[in-house]
Amino acid sequence: MLEMKNVSKKVGRSQHIGDVSMTLERGSVNILLGPTLSGKTSLMRLMAGLDRPTSGQILMNGTNVVGMPVQKRNVAMVYQQFINYPAMTVYENIASPMRVAGVDGATIDRRVREAADLMKLSPYLDRTPLNLSGGQQQRTALARALVKDAELVLLDEPLANLDYKLREELRVELPKIFAETGAIFVYATTEPQEALLLGGKTATLHEGRVTQFDQTIDVYNRPSDLLTAQTFSDPPMNVLPVRKSGSEFVFNANRIDVPDAVASLQDGDYTIGVRPHHMSLHQPQGKSMKLECTVSTTEITGSESFIHLQSKGIHMVALMHGVHRVEIGDDIPAYLDQDHLFVFDHNKNLVSAPGSDRQN
Repeated sequence: MLEMKNVSKKVGRSQHIGDVSMTLERGSVNILLGPTLSGKTSLMRLMAGLDRPTSGQILMNGTNVVGMPVQKRNVAMVYQQFINYPAMTVYENIASPMRVAGVDGATIDRRVREAADLMKLSPYLDRTPLNLSGGQQQRTALARALVKDAELVLLDEPLANLDYKLREELRVELPKIFAETGAIFVYATTEPQEALLLGGKTATLHEGRVTQFDQTIDVYNRPSDLLTAQTFSDPPMNVLPVRKSGSEFVFNANRIDVPDAVASLQDGDYTIGVRPHHMSLHQPQGKSMKLECTVSTTEITGSESFIHLQSKGIHMVALMHGVHRVEIGDDIPAYLDQDHLFVFDHNKNLVSAPGSDRQN
């Protein structure tokens, strides 16, 4: 078990990590989710012992490991910017941590070949890294982490350089592998979808602080505040400043019925949020808020269309299935589905989520 207790890290006057407390269990999958520069890599470096916290404790199985050299910790770490030994073959790169640990030759050979098979590296075991593609080099680094039998495995956006098919396969297989070994698996990503695919628990990060840490699906469904909700949405959650007036939320001249779960809220200022896939250019069957919008840009992937909109100075995105042809500058209506509204108070803390039968 890895425990972080009120861990902070300052470099000069800059706060890289601020007052982080988390407990990571053996055999668990833990996702660090946040945008670039949110503190994911800095937090991993503290877990690994590559950096020392300015304050707080880091305990491994009850022992404070702050100040313990990284060489004495049973940790494996793989970066997006993979590192391999250029003079060694793929086989020897993968085998290297086991040779250092004094593992017998037969076990080394079996585990290297198992890891190489999983990573689709078996045909390349006799090659050196310079004779591999970038994706093959990344898989070599991942295979080396697999065989190390580490207590703590830290993967910093490790699949970003791989092709789509292999990336999806490994997203499924890696958590199973590390759960079987009993390792603590920590995976950093900027992609909310990747966190949902991996499952386990997710810590959302913003400017070096953990805004929420809980079961991944719970953080997604009931983010503790607006910042967490926007972190766990890609594109970010659409938000509107509204005023509650009786049984309605009002945005300029636009109105939507207040969900039953928050009907008893006092009148006043709130923020409502809706994820892009619950914002539509077509009126839903249920109750909705209609907004007059102007198209600012579109992104069409083939299977989906991202329609960027402006309404009274508010930027929003509608994510719709299929190809939707709209032109920049078009004035069109958009609809927020009442059944999928998040409601936040004046401090931006969650008071109601879709499907909730009670307030926070």
